[in-house]
Amino acid sequence: MSEPTQSPLVGVILAVDPDRFAEVVEALRRAGLTVTGEQPVLGTLSGTVAEDRIPALEMVDGVESVDRERAVQLPPPDSPIQ
Repeated sequence: MSEPTQSPLVGVILAVDPDRFAEVVEALRRAGLTVTGEQPVLGTLSGTVAEDRIPALEMVDGVESVDRERAVQLPPPDSPIQ
C-alpha cells in the first residue's frame, strides 16, 4: 500500500480584517497556515501552507484575500539589463 502524497507547501500573503486580526490569525493556524510574518495594523500576514489547504484559508471568516507569494528577480545595479 502506498503512502498518500502530500501537497507541496506554498508561500501565501493574506489580507485580513485588522479589527479582528488575532482571532483570524488563530483560525488560519487551525486551518493549516504556518505564519512567517505579521503586520496587524495593516491587516496582512504571510506564511506557508499545503497547496491543497488554500481553499480552507479562503473560507476563514475575516479573510479578505489569499495570494501566492511571487518571487521577483531584479538584475544587479551594474547589469547591462536595466
